[in-house]
Amino acid sequence: MHLFRKIKEWYSLSITKHTKWFLFLIISLLNVVFILLASTWLMHVSDHDNLGLFAGVYKTFTMILDAGCIDNLVQDNFENRVLVISCIAVILIGTLTFTGALIGFITNLISGIIDNVDAGKRRIIAMNHTIILNWNTRASEIINDLLYKVDKQKVIVLVAQGKEEIRREVDERLTDTIRRENRAVREQVKNRMWLYRTCYCLVHRFRNRVSVIIREGDVFSTKQLEDISLKHAKSVVILGSDADNAVCKFESRERMNTQKKGNALTIKTLMQVADMTAGDDSNDDQTIVVEITDSWTKALVDRIIKAKERKSTDGKKAKNHIVAVDVNKTLGQILSQFSLMPELNSVYSELFSNKGAAFYSAPATGKEESIEEYFDTHFHAIPLTRMMVQESLHRYFVAKEKEDGTYISKEKTTPIQVDMNPSYDNGVKNIVILGHNSKMYEIMEGFESFKREWSSSGNDLRITVIDDQESLDIMQHYQSHAFVTTYAADIFDKDRISEKIREIVDNSHSDTSVLILSDDDVPKEDIDANALTYLVYLQDIILEKIEHGKKTGVPFDTGSIDVIVEIIDPKHYDVVQSYSQNNVVISNRYISKMITQISDSFEIYSFYQDILSYDDAQVAENATSYESYEIYLKEAKRFFRTLPEKCTAAQLIRAVYKQSIDPQVFKTQCNPTLVLGYVRPHEEMVLFVGNQNDLEVELGPRDKLIVYSLH
Repeated sequence: MHLFRKIKEWYSLSITKHTKWFLFLIISLLNVVFILLASTWLMHVSDHDNLGLFAGVYKTFTMILDAGCIDNLVQDNFENRVLVISCIAVILIGTLTFTGALIGFITNLISGIIDNVDAGKRRIIAMNHTIILNWNTRASEIINDLLYKVDKQKVIVLVAQGKEEIRREVDERLTDTIRRENRAVREQVKNRMWLYRTCYCLVHRFRNRVSVIIREGDVFSTKQLEDISLKHAKSVVILGSDADNAVCKFESRERMNTQKKGNALTIKTLMQVADMTAGDDSNDDQTIVVEITDSWTKALVDRIIKAKERKSTDGKKAKNHIVAVDVNKTLGQILSQFSLMPELNSVYSELFSNKGAAFYSAPATGKEESIEEYFDTHFHAIPLTRMMVQESLHRYFVAKEKEDGTYISKEKTTPIQVDMNPSYDNGVKNIVILGHNSKMYEIMEGFESFKREWSSSGNDLRITVIDDQESLDIMQHYQSHAFVTTYAADIFDKDRISEKIREIVDNSHSDTSVLILSDDDVPKEDIDANALTYLVYLQDIILEKIEHGKKTGVPFDTGSIDVIVEIIDPKHYDVVQSYSQNNVVISNRYISKMITQISDSFEIYSFYQDILSYDDAQVAENATSYESYEIYLKEAKRFFRTLPEKCTAAQLIRAVYKQSIDPQVFKTQCNPTLVLGYVRPHEEMVLFVGNQNDLEVELGPRDKLIVYSLH
């Protein structure tokens, strides 16, 4: 009795805990016993007793798989009714127990394995890949920018839900980029012979080098993070979640306000990831990039960085590098700089990406040659600065490829003389802001820091914000900026808005920049709607002035109004471009590109922070000393007292730098200046990459130099 209970207990536990494999064992044993018994019986009732058990098992097995094989036993002897009936019974029973049960079980098992892989329940073995945790409006652009990497990229995305929608978004984004790049390739050789065009396009066609796996799961689960090989990843990107734009406006705004206070989910995810990457069994030099949008989250992230960043076992490398990217601050700085210098959009669009020229960093020993010595042997890169990041010294430069920073050339260049203006100032800046977004505070801080740095140089900054009264009331800190005036006008009041813009443009004695902001605190279907509406209003004003100029015989200078349109959804890019605006800013795209670069080189973010921030108040008020370098666009006719003659990029770069550190010219404080290229407004932007001796430069008075300088 005790043995019987033990057997029942074993059966109950086995079928409960290992149901699938227990059933497989029972079905297999049942089929083995049935085939043995059936073959023995069939051999007994047939005339084939001399075949033996093995031959009987074979004939029985083939008969179950193919009923036509019954002839092997029955042949023409159908009078043996016992044999015929036995064969039919074996076929019927075998069809149920073997074909139906065993093969059906194996088929379902294979389907289950496929479903588990697709559902993200199987472990992925990967090395040196990029992991993205969570999803937001910036995520697809991170993956998209990896298309421009030379080597193949592997990306694993882990999200709580929405896998199929994300998969479609990624496929659509990558397909769109690949098609656009291949159209550009075909455009380059459209006038060549058919055979040449075909061969050229085959060789140079843009290829997808990114493998993307999207899984649904719990980003806080250690097991699921290990299943995507987090400890062996090259980089981990922790994205902040968007306010759910699919819900109504009021609920969306409530979620947005909650996120402004702090993002506990980001902290929780970072703690889990930081703990795993700090372990001895994880790879060294892993980069963790985490998005932050508020001061509360930033303070906690800084504490986690201090607690979890550690050296490897041998002390030679770091286990992980945690970089906190302040999204709102960075975008606020970028948008304010674009308003002040609109052409920076095209400059940063290339330098902040993996396509074309870019900022690069490399470890420095402190014994590298000076910039003047570097200029003697390097003609494929422009050195910028050196900075200490996480107790390590790094050098930064601009080049087309990272290897260009160390490429030594035996070429020489003939020095030229330039005549720089040491008292250069930016003049009067008139800016009109239409609308608002969640980064208004940071945008205003960017303007404030610029005004502090340049107030003593004769610069005058005037900003007019046109927005609805409710939004102006919310943004009370406008009142703290003396250079800002506000004008209340509802989005639907076209006449009132247009009248104010005309008044500002007509009364301005210098160019006017119009910054059109996209409200990111709206339901999904309303994204970019206000920005596109403002753009239509502005385009009507420009067309009106062009027509008026034709009638009066005084042509309207379209270059006197620079339009910077911020959009959130990249799908609206072509719509905005159809209005012939040169500066379309997809704000999320800049953050995504920066995150992609930081994932490769964590130390580049410190450089970005430096060039996007103007000097602080204490230094600027002194007006005789500047500490941080920024990227400026400076008009050639005012940057030089006399425009230089036609020369090479190598000659111009070296001549400007040499004079910028000459204390006889810059008597108050030397202003080391490196020329990175130039912009021909509304025509082209040229960066000095590749062989500088092969690039000819002939500056016009309205051209603007792209310079890296203190002031």
